[in-house]
Amino acid sequence: MVHSDTMSAMRLTGHGDVEQLEYRHDVPVARPGPGEVLVQVTATAKNNTDRKAREGLYPVGDKDDVTSFAMGGEATLTFPRIQGADVAGRVAAVGEGVDATRIGERGLLDFNLYPDARRHLNLTPDYYGHGADGGFAEYVAVPADQFHAVDNPELADAELAALGMCSYQTAYHMLTASEVSAGERVLVTGASGGVGTALIQLCRIIGAIPYAVSTPAKADALKALGAEAVIDRHDMPSFVERVLDATGGAPIDAVMDLVGGDMTTLFIDTMIHDMARRASYPRLSIAGASGGNASEILWTRIYLYQVRISGVSHGTRAEAEQLVEWIRQGKLKPVLHGAFRLSALHQAERYFVNRGSGFLGKIVIVPDSQWEAHGAPFALAADDSQEDSS
Repeated sequence: MVHSDTMSAMRLTGHGDVEQLEYRHDVPVARPGPGEVLVQVTATAKNNTDRKAREGLYPVGDKDDVTSFAMGGEATLTFPRIQGADVAGRVAAVGEGVDATRIGERGLLDFNLYPDARRHLNLTPDYYGHGADGGFAEYVAVPADQFHAVDNPELADAELAALGMCSYQTAYHMLTASEVSAGERVLVTGASGGVGTALIQLCRIIGAIPYAVSTPAKADALKALGAEAVIDRHDMPSFVERVLDATGGAPIDAVMDLVGGDMTTLFIDTMIHDMARRASYPRLSIAGASGGNASEILWTRIYLYQVRISGVSHGTRAEAEQLVEWIRQGKLKPVLHGAFRLSALHQAERYFVNRGSGFLGKIVIVPDSQWEAHGAPFALAADDSQEDSS
């Protein structure tokens, strides 16, 4: 039930720093159109793409461009825009053609703005919170067939949001793009973030063996999540040797790269040092560049060693449906770091950028009106939430 025509929301008003995020209480509540549901948001996970889109860090031509996604030929990020892709909540109203019995249903949004109905192909990726308004608000209207019911009582709403598709579907698509199979050794870079922790779990589900690249402070938590070993991302000259020590000298079969930059050539080295021991082609899936948007690679190393490179952005309807089924079966576990109120999104953004050695997994944003029920149990300690946030 919707009790007002307006709502509180955080609107992005232009490219730039957090000051471009404007908290308002007079934003119109969308009405669900045909085939849509109106979701009352209880929690929305924060993703790195929120920051990158805000700062205009998605150039595909000139590396210095301040721009965002335009895979379909036209820019879809227009201002003002409500960000937030990984939405959990409850159906508050339904549009024409949607069964009214869905009102009250708890679920999780498949965050993609799909260009067509194809289940196994998504060539012009876009998403809620970028090409359409997302979940940093009290309500959001989305397609009914992309709001998937998840009634698992063991999952709080904030935990369900932490299992959101932006991270898990990207991770799954990285694995499917590289055709990773059971028994293969997979190097997971940026392993402590949302996509990295998802990759570790998904490797175990499909029977692959994940080796995490992170810091010693996070080793125990990553091993508990399923990592076979954790390789310290520092001391670059010895990196390849330390990876091979962890694998017993066997080459890495596939690298899931969220880092890029100067590390890329080292990641490739972990796969090609002993080609005679390989049973398949070396494969590199890349879905991020937190270590730098440009890498210097000798193309002779790529084609002579027959390295398969897959660029990954988002995923497909079929992959989203498989992930939801694994969530319902309890095979995927949330890695929730903590929660912030929607009105404190500026602070959450700074905390996310300056996160310290204890950060693992996801933070979620909870509307102030939902805070006591869905945010307070996961609030960060005052000292933690204020650390490096000024």
